[in-house]
Amino acid sequence: MNTQADWRRYVAIFCALSLGLTGAVAALNYQVDPYLTHQWQTPHLQRLLPGREKLSPWGKTYALARFQPQVLYLGNSRTELGLPVQTPEFAGQRVFNGALSGASLGDAAAMLRHAAAVSRLETVVWGIDAPSFSMEIGNSDFDRALVAADRWYFLRRALINLKRAISIDMTLDSIRVLRGTFGDICQSSLALYGQRDGRCVRDRIASLGGTSAAILPRVREFARGGGPTADAMQELAASMDRLCRAGTRLRLYLNPTHAMTSDALYWAGKWPALERWQGQLAALADQQRRQGCDVRVFDFAGFNAVTTEPPPQVSGQPEMRNYWETSHYRTRVGAMVLARLFGADSDFGVELTPATVAAHQAAQRQALARYHRQHPVETAMVRQP
Repeated sequence: MNTQADWRRYVAIFCALSLGLTGAVAALNYQVDPYLTHQWQTPHLQRLLPGREKLSPWGKTYALARFQPQVLYLGNSRTELGLPVQTPEFAGQRVFNGALSGASLGDAAAMLRHAAAVSRLETVVWGIDAPSFSMEIGNSDFDRALVAADRWYFLRRALINLKRAISIDMTLDSIRVLRGTFGDICQSSLALYGQRDGRCVRDRIASLGGTSAAILPRVREFARGGGPTADAMQELAASMDRLCRAGTRLRLYLNPTHAMTSDALYWAGKWPALERWQGQLAALADQQRRQGCDVRVFDFAGFNAVTTEPPPQVSGQPEMRNYWETSHYRTRVGAMVLARLFGADSDFGVELTPATVAAHQAAQRQALARYHRQHPVETAMVRQP
């Protein structure tokens, strides 16, 4: 009996079977592609998915490289859900919403580097918030290997996708897709050029018990963020400089989150940091404008006619007109933001410049005090431990 020969044969058979099984799993997952990691304008995009979109950065980075938009939106889930891609401001242009759920400033800057490497960007609209203005990884699915660095992107991307395709979780979800049990709540954001389907949010809110139940958790989640940080401001300055040198038009805007989120920052002792940050943004944009760059910064947050809408606990209505809950605004508000950013005369949104920021901040401090007097229920809710 040739033990050594038998052992070699056993190893060969084992390796062949393992390779065959791995190849079959990879082929299955690559073809089914439950997370839409390499789809653009394919039938896959039309199928309904679960309310929580898995591996969204994978799909968006791939779609960006294929679509090559002229106009790019950046930010977190507020921009992803709130800014419409079909808008008169960009009629006839290729628009893509590259915002990511949970994204920090660092995540958005990485998405910008990717988009600039694969497309000639004419306009960038970038939504920011003080708490998420940091360099921490906010979206843990955004592997930086997904960012384009050279002309071999699609080759590298295919290898990355194949590596992902042999994972257990993807295999299980592929099986669920084939069995029809994966979930059929809403469309992928890729089917809407990067914009989040409102049905996904509605499903999420329903799982929490409705809009009323989602109010305070969203307020507290917003206020927990560690920003704004100095390294994030440095990253924004570097990103802005690259865009300006490329001749790209840039509009930064402070997301119009509900007034209760701004009030939460006040009671958390973060108001002075918020004002310093606003001043730094105004100075940074002014510096670039003096060098010929088309960049402007607008503040839609704080206390105004849009953001102070009564929540269900006060109005008695099941939903709000401007907001899904206190953190995410609806597309009607996003349309107002875009109109103001690109020329509309409106009381909604104040441009931050060195000449206007002090007066704007003084007006907001007065509006904050007025909000406490006129909205005692909301104020008490925010102050709950």
